[in-house]
Amino acid sequence: MSRNAKETASRPPVPAAGPGESPAPAPPPHALRARIRSLGPSMTRSVQAVANAVATDPAACARLTVSALAEHTGTSEATVVRTARLLGYPGYRDLRLALAALAAQQESGAAPAVTVDIAVDDPLADVVAKLAHEEAQTLTDTAAALDLTQLAAAVTALATARRIDVYGVGASALVGQDLAQKLLRIGLLAHAHSDPHLAVTGAVQLRPGDVAVAITHSGTTGDVIEPLRVAFERGATTLALTGRPNSPVTRHADLVLTTSAARETQLRPAAMSSRTSQLLVVDCLFVGVAQQTYDTAAPALAASYEALAHRHTAKPSPSGV
Repeated sequence: MSRNAKETASRPPVPAAGPGESPAPAPPPHALRARIRSLGPSMTRSVQAVANAVATDPAACARLTVSALAEHTGTSEATVVRTARLLGYPGYRDLRLALAALAAQQESGAAPAVTVDIAVDDPLADVVAKLAHEEAQTLTDTAAALDLTQLAAAVTALATARRIDVYGVGASALVGQDLAQKLLRIGLLAHAHSDPHLAVTGAVQLRPGDVAVAITHSGTTGDVIEPLRVAFERGATTLALTGRPNSPVTRHADLVLTTSAARETQLRPAAMSSRTSQLLVVDCLFVGVAQQTYDTAAPALAASYEALAHRHTAKPSPSGV
């Protein structure tokens, strides 16, 4: 099968919306600016103009009609509505309500948000409860939306791969290391690359029968996209693990696994819930591969446990304490 035919057969259908314009769950008013910052790189210039306007002066924009805001930003009414939907609101009316609420919140002097739901002055017990709830919801959303056909194909590709390269930077690098070490322990040849130069160097050596995995929540990380593109051009099977199913990284992916669109925070964009959802998908891949390769995976895993057992035995200190 040619590379183009392979791509057409294996890639999921592309949504009708343009890149970066898939709807996301509506953020609470105080998280609107963080949502705009996180989606900014994938916005078209006209959509970005509207988004920047509402983020800069929510009170003024809340008083504008859709046509007035379009005129104010030098765009069109359709662009204003499209921006509202991209930010997670059913229509412009809902965005105006959120802007009015945000303006009122700013005027009242309410405590600033550390994350989407957590304020600076929240008690620690509330922080624990809110984070636990958000993490659980992220896992539920990711599991519900996971494409099982794509997941099964990814499992088979990994289970039969000659070599597996995993790319990720920042928080996603930690997830990539987790996937690679899991696969190593069941006898597969897997490498995690967080250095973009080494990632590209390794990708050049890949060929059909190998697998390259790119992990990027935004789907726009150039240091991850570049080695995946190289691996794709070399004929390796390519897998993208991302929170944005129509982002640039998917252009070079035979298979795409989508995680829950984690709610961004001012404290640390995309590093909390997004990493949790990525780790869930990694565990699904690992267990699926272990099932398919059980005859070799089980002995390999047992051997790794045995080899490391002595490192988990406490040794007395020289002083005897």
